[in-house]
Amino acid sequence: MATDIRPAAVAVGADTPPKPPRRPRSSRRARRAAATGWLYAAPTALFVLLVFIVPLGLVLQMSGSDWPLLSGNRGPNLPENFVDAVDHRLFWQSIGFTLTYTVITTVLLIALGLGLALLVQESTRWKSILRTSFLVPSALGLASASLLFYVLYSPYAGPFADLMSAWGFTFLGTPEGALWSTVFLIVWRYAGFYMLLMLVGLQGIPDEVYEAARIDGASRWQTFRGITLPLLRPTLALTVVLCVTGSLLAFEQFYILTKGGPDNSTMTIVQLIYNVAFQGQNNLGIAAALSVIVLLALIVINIFQLRFFRSADES
Repeated sequence: MATDIRPAAVAVGADTPPKPPRRPRSSRRARRAAATGWLYAAPTALFVLLVFIVPLGLVLQMSGSDWPLLSGNRGPNLPENFVDAVDHRLFWQSIGFTLTYTVITTVLLIALGLGLALLVQESTRWKSILRTSFLVPSALGLASASLLFYVLYSPYAGPFADLMSAWGFTFLGTPEGALWSTVFLIVWRYAGFYMLLMLVGLQGIPDEVYEAARIDGASRWQTFRGITLPLLRPTLALTVVLCVTGSLLAFEQFYILTKGGPDNSTMTIVQLIYNVAFQGQNNLGIAAALSVIVLLALIVINIFQLRFFRSADES
């Protein structure tokens, strides 16, 4: 006689706990995508931590401590470092020269970069050659370019040595000559780079806007002032921020060409930090305090520039 086991099976099934609901596949895919994103971002985060965060923390620690370069006791020295940094005999002179140099290079590079971009924007047979020739100096390192111009400016081995001796002129022998010789180097080195940035911004302006302006009878100057400049404002904001930041942190060109001379007339704030840390005082604490002051000044200047351009865009 066959035995019916279905009720027993039902009874056993009733005693087993219910299975937990399965999580949707979308949540698992989201977690997997997040883990993949963190995995890709980990090398960059590690690089930023080792190259920026850790040195910044060390600089902040050094700025509040008595930190000799070679030997000596290291202890807290928080207010004195900043007071000694501001009271340095070349502090305000280096700031004044750095600001003067920044204004000159920013105006020249923005104007020349925009002019070169407008020149090579037109579809002519020489467009590719001009773009390449203007951009080639940007491929040369700043230190290498400074050494090249140091030889060109040399009154002994340079190609203009005889001419300079006949006229009694030296490129780097006077404060004005040293400043403008360095400015010429920077303009030659970076004009092509800023031309490329401006050219990208110009190519982003629709051609239909220019065609509508030509139909309305607008002249070239009216088109440039009413269409090109307003639509190019984001690119101009980027170039101004880059140029101002790079000029305020100028070091290599002056260190190689002038060493801050003659008579400390071309001493930039970054070169002053170098001299305080490794020449003369050999005090890393005061140099770190100067670095913190420069960092805070850069943050304030960049915030002001971004707010200025943002308010101009809103208006």
